[in-house]
Amino acid sequence: MTSQVEQTEAADGAAAPAGPPGAPERRAGGPVKQVKRLDRVIIRFAGDSGDGMQLTGDRFTSETASFGNDLSTLPNFPAEIRAPAGTLPGVSSFQLHFADHDILTPGDAPHVLVAMNPAALKANLGDVPRGAEVIVNTDEFTKRALAKVGYAADPLTDGSLEAWNVHRVPLTTLTVEALKGSGLARKDAERAKNMFALGLLSWMYHRPTEGTERFLRQKFAKKPEIAEANVTAFRAGWNFGETTEDFAVSYEVAPAALPAGRYRNISGNLALSYGLVAASQRSGLPLFLGSYPITPASDILHELSKHKNFGVRTFQAEDEIAGIGAALGAAFGGSLAVTTTSGPGVALKSETIGLAVSLELPLLIVDIQRGGPSTGLPTKTEQADLLQAMYGRNGEAPVPVVAPATPADCFDAALEAARIALTYRTPVFLLSDGYLANGSEPWRIPEVDALPDLTPVFATEPNHVTREGTEVFWPYLRDPETLARPWAVPGTPGLEHRIGGIEKQDGSGNISYDPANHDHMVRTRQAKVDGIARSVPELAVDDPSGGARVLVLGWGSTYGPITAAVRRVRAQGGHVAQAHLRHLNPFPANLGEVLRSYDRVLIPEMNLGQLAKLIRAEYLVDARSHNQVNGMPFKAEQLADAIQAAIEEGMTAHV
Repeated sequence: MTSQVEQTEAADGAAAPAGPPGAPERRAGGPVKQVKRLDRVIIRFAGDSGDGMQLTGDRFTSETASFGNDLSTLPNFPAEIRAPAGTLPGVSSFQLHFADHDILTPGDAPHVLVAMNPAALKANLGDVPRGAEVIVNTDEFTKRALAKVGYAADPLTDGSLEAWNVHRVPLTTLTVEALKGSGLARKDAERAKNMFALGLLSWMYHRPTEGTERFLRQKFAKKPEIAEANVTAFRAGWNFGETTEDFAVSYEVAPAALPAGRYRNISGNLALSYGLVAASQRSGLPLFLGSYPITPASDILHELSKHKNFGVRTFQAEDEIAGIGAALGAAFGGSLAVTTTSGPGVALKSETIGLAVSLELPLLIVDIQRGGPSTGLPTKTEQADLLQAMYGRNGEAPVPVVAPATPADCFDAALEAARIALTYRTPVFLLSDGYLANGSEPWRIPEVDALPDLTPVFATEPNHVTREGTEVFWPYLRDPETLARPWAVPGTPGLEHRIGGIEKQDGSGNISYDPANHDHMVRTRQAKVDGIARSVPELAVDDPSGGARVLVLGWGSTYGPITAAVRRVRAQGGHVAQAHLRHLNPFPANLGEVLRSYDRVLIPEMNLGQLAKLIRAEYLVDARSHNQVNGMPFKAEQLADAIQAAIEEGMTAHV
């Protein structure tokens, strides 16, 4: 971590620095320790899936956010509800990158690894650079635990860890000792060892502590003895860091200079949920969610079910098909209708999505992408549903596609998807993924009045006069600007009309088998989606030098790694342009012009090149793919190497 150190705040013999807000008081007469100032830190907590690593990481993140650092997180956990304890498949981890400046990713490699057992050490050590800090729970390094993960000898004693700065801490023993007077059985006391580790890291990086203590007392309010035991373990870990000689240095990372405003830490799924509620409020429509639980989309169902006071109605259906069927019925009834799922669920919903295309009703299909095919990797991330969203229906059934770029951006993407659905009377795909869904970052809370007005116009009276002079309602009489059909709430007098999956006659909505009418309707539905591009901002290109010959084009959650990689290349003197797509169907109107402005187009994707296929087919440019499908987000260093190679290839070609 020496490369991160900017300044030594307190040398040996200097006065001991004050603790962070809410920290336990430093003990008088304790060892005087150095405080080094860093610009950024990457920490990874790793342990068994029952060790509470996600809770530990989440609490450290919350306190870091309240302190004012910019941050990005990467939770990583097994798909099994409870994998065998102490095994490699059962390892759960949480990585947090926080800094005193703008950052975009959870980091390529941790500066600090907290390993709660041998499995956690073995599964994660390969990502930890030499010289980094490794904190291990020595109590778990038993012969049986070592053998379970294939260690022939104890790595803590055989010299294999000499390249790292290893801190051997008996976390379990120290936790049990701290809780001697709590009245808890030893097994229950041992469960608080994650809070001891959290306290130690909170001391090490000067994190506030009041929020964590308050959280623990609220979480275990019905079991106050458990709450106080966790608080005691947390404080014991903080005091251990303060008094032990093994940790001679603590670190400070100053708050980041973020734009003025009110901030909170937010995950992608939570931001998306809030965006849907905001869309409901700004449209004046009740929000209806028809959903079936599936990882990693279930959190949206859980969150929205808490907001009945905002007119939100959630329906947990018996299966995916019923979930979207109910949502489409709610759309027909005049609600802002949403269904949430992941890739396998989209496959089941495809017939009803096609029905929504035919009915031309607003419906949001939220797909939190995960590794596939089939059940695939339920807890890992991927971007491999793009072609399914574009074409995964029978017939010509075009559906707009919107994709958020960051966890906080999920809020704005939800509003944009709702705008398109309500304005153009069409189902809309919102493509997030597991990386965005579970990751988090600071979010500046917007002013409600600054959010777009999404109020739709409902049909209230007949809109057509027959040859006989009778006023009637034509459900497919279109708006000349948007080609949207009127939206009539069932039960409105005089506006009775037929719906269904069989082709309709344009205008009247009567069932029609006329070939010319079908051709007209197919082309009209496509033209409606194509016309959305007129309301979409032009694609912005970041090309500060103006001399770049390579454009890096991305979509969705690749934004952070791509931007971090572009910054690295530019810092080394390379010239590269960057653009990122939010709208994938239709594309922004100027995309073709942008693509033709560069000699080479590089498209990093967490799939085998789906956007690249669309770009090559639509614009006939030689777009190159850089692909990864290992269930994890790109590393900035990896992308920087690919970008540099593209630049050098282009320079060679022009010699």
